[in-house]
Amino acid sequence: MPSPTGPAPTAPTVPAAASESAGRPGRPDLKIRSRVAHEGPFRAPNRAMLRAVGFTDEDFERPLVGVASAWSEVTPCNVHLDRVAASAKAGARAAGGAPQIFNTITVSDGIAMGHEGMRYSLPSREVIADSIEIVVGAQRMDALVAIGGCDKNMPGCMMAIGRCGVPAVFVYGGTILPGLHAGHEVDIVSAFEAVGQYNAGRIGAAELHAVECAACPGPGACGGMYTANTMASAIEALGMSLPGSACHVAVSEDKLADAAEAGRAVLGLLERGIYPRDILTRAAFDNAIAVGMALGGSTNLLLHLIAIARTVGVDLRLDDFERMRKRVPHLCDLRPSGSMVMKHLGAAGGVPAVMRLLLEHGLIDGECLTVTGRTVAENLADAPGLRPGQRVVAPFDQPLRPTGPLVVLRGNLAPEGAVAKVSGLRRTAITGPARVFDSEEDATAAVVADRVRPGDVVVIRYEGPRGGPGMREMLAITAIVVGKGLGEQVGLITDGRFSGGTHGLVVGHVAPEAQVGGPIALLRDGDRVTIDGEAGLLSVDLSEEELARRGAGWTAPAPRYASGVLAKYARLASSAAEGAVTG
Repeated sequence: MPSPTGPAPTAPTVPAAASESAGRPGRPDLKIRSRVAHEGPFRAPNRAMLRAVGFTDEDFERPLVGVASAWSEVTPCNVHLDRVAASAKAGARAAGGAPQIFNTITVSDGIAMGHEGMRYSLPSREVIADSIEIVVGAQRMDALVAIGGCDKNMPGCMMAIGRCGVPAVFVYGGTILPGLHAGHEVDIVSAFEAVGQYNAGRIGAAELHAVECAACPGPGACGGMYTANTMASAIEALGMSLPGSACHVAVSEDKLADAAEAGRAVLGLLERGIYPRDILTRAAFDNAIAVGMALGGSTNLLLHLIAIARTVGVDLRLDDFERMRKRVPHLCDLRPSGSMVMKHLGAAGGVPAVMRLLLEHGLIDGECLTVTGRTVAENLADAPGLRPGQRVVAPFDQPLRPTGPLVVLRGNLAPEGAVAKVSGLRRTAITGPARVFDSEEDATAAVVADRVRPGDVVVIRYEGPRGGPGMREMLAITAIVVGKGLGEQVGLITDGRFSGGTHGLVVGHVAPEAQVGGPIALLRDGDRVTIDGEAGLLSVDLSEEELARRGAGWTAPAPRYASGVLAKYARLASSAAEGAVTG
């Protein structure tokens, strides 16, 4: 990985009394925050506490580097992050820092999917961001390396990076390897879709069990271009992780090298006075959107990038995604709408090769600064292009789609917007009678019992940020629909979300949501609903007068939770169109 070299901004101003940093003669004192907690006779008690965890006199002369790790045994995405964090700590120590590992939480979206546990997934993003901000702020850390593995870890870490205001680098825990079943590669989405195949009688219990046992062969995040790999790629495109790191497999030596280099790089940023707001500019967010469109990423990209942008004062809106979508072709044949996974993209040249292709065609800004201390264009000048003979990335003049697949829909059912992913679909529009359900469970029961027919448009409401609360992902029901062979015969709309593994004729993030009186709350069984992914339309065949009449008789249902974290999230969460953030 490249080191942070080359021209750089001036180092931060240091008081005249500041000493040189230990281990680096001539380096200015980089204790931009920790000085207040560590220096002078009145801080003897503070130092005493740190001596108990291993600090020495020399450590008090070094900048304090936080290594925030989402290590946990509850999910394969994070089970190996203890080793990754140790490698980041070693890199920061070698570069002259005094690093400390601390932990934050994670939940497994795959395990939480399809039941009440999924309500906690999106709120966990907020808790992760809050917890990292709290530790960095309370301990007066000078720099931060944040390490995430599962879907909400990454935006949570990035939101914390935006808020904390210290030099920072993000490290992705890495992708899982695909499993192998009956001579074919399988992953977690294969297991979800096998449930639908089993329900439809297309496979037996033994086959379902065999897929289950093969789908997740070890550590790492879900292997397709699902939310984890989408966000890892977007963060690399933002310039906040090291070039090439998004595609490295979780169990590889490359991943440990990523972490060690990140530990070294954050000291370079601190020395040069490069802060997250210097990197996370409006142009950088456009770069991330462009890469997400070219890769065919998850619909969650929109939700999370908007949330991250707000932490650094960038006014990112759904219309900005539409602006970039119309310019950027879909190039990569990746699951769930394609056939390959993240390890194949890495072998083809990785995210840098895709970015280089986009840069050559004027679709990303090469002048954006990155955590290497160099610009995007400077980084990509050293990156290899696409490998000869690779089959993951289509030729630029023969794209999978001429425009990006992440579409923002509007209409009288979604005045603030809604989001669909149209890649891999032969049919991108449907008009049919609404089948209205007030929870995911009710809708799933109807699909399993064959009460949903081809041509229907399933409506799942009161699952938004406030109504759910928590804006549940709905991979379980959409995978059952696909597994039953109804993927392009049934439409589905919701004010909840979808997993990055979802594909089909589905629309999420419908805003305003039902809980606040959005038009989706006014639908009735049999209303004619139109989804049109090409025209960007989500509408119901009702007059404004009829919608107003129904609205006058509508009242909000009581909140599902009266106390605890979900009640708190329901009170504070913003619209999905604004990132579903709590602050």
